[in-house]
Amino acid sequence: MEFFFEVLLGGLLAGVMYSLVAIGFVLIYKASGVFNFAQGSMVLFAALTFVSLLERGIPFWLTFAITLLTMVVLAWAIERFMLRKLVNRPPITLFMATLGLSYMIEGLAQAVWGAQVHGLELGISDEPLELGGMLLSQFDIFAAGVAGVLVIFLSWLFNKTRTGISLRAVADDQLAALAVGIKLQRIWLIVWAVAGFVGLVAGLLWGARLGVQFSLSLVVLKALPVLIIGGFTSIGGAIVGGLIIGASEKLAEVFIGPIIGGGIENWFPYVLALVFLLVRPAGIFGERAIERV
Repeated sequence: MEFFFEVLLGGLLAGVMYSLVAIGFVLIYKASGVFNFAQGSMVLFAALTFVSLLERGIPFWLTFAITLLTMVVLAWAIERFMLRKLVNRPPITLFMATLGLSYMIEGLAQAVWGAQVHGLELGISDEPLELGGMLLSQFDIFAAGVAGVLVIFLSWLFNKTRTGISLRAVADDQLAALAVGIKLQRIWLIVWAVAGFVGLVAGLLWGARLGVQFSLSLVVLKALPVLIIGGFTSIGGAIVGGLIIGASEKLAEVFIGPIIGGGIENWFPYVLALVFLLVRPAGIFGERAIERV
């Protein structure tokens, strides 16, 4: 039983890493109602910018500030030259725009920083830590703490501030929000900037674990089942979905994998997401769409 709980807690902590990527998707979806396929490229671009500056001898916190400013500038450029042109267009149009944006960001990252693989050391040991007779990753515990602080901050920002109220208004009805004086461009800029910040945090944590390389952008594929289970409109749902995916894939790998073969953790989350789509398409915390006909 102790081994079971060790695997379960290890999976829960690992699932937090998926949640960090999923939160970026939720922010954009809440503001525009579109799935931002470029979030993975933003994670890659942030991590690649950070590690490239750090390797040039720039201090850690100054590097973090410069990278964050770069992500804000990137958010401004996206809003100014893409989103502003696509107001009130069909969601499929915005989705295709973010798909093209994904390749543009990856190409920009390669042109500026090159395509070589970088190691990233954050000073957080990945050695196991014994707690109550169980061995847990120190890095996963640190990542869970970062995610907790991030969720508290985002919950305050979007539930207790005027910006958050405006964001919910834009998410409900863009034309009505414009009619009452809400500046759609300003809201989109703020949301994409915050998504860039979340991408930076996720990029640093994932880059420290996997190395900063172009395959880092594929981490978005693991965020898909997280969003399907938790819901596309809930930050808390992204966390819960990540915990469910992290725990289930680790338990399946350890207890079911030896029976049916290895590699189960690569596809089990998608099977679980498919089950949720059949039972609860909107996800656990998702809002069901109601349309008048």
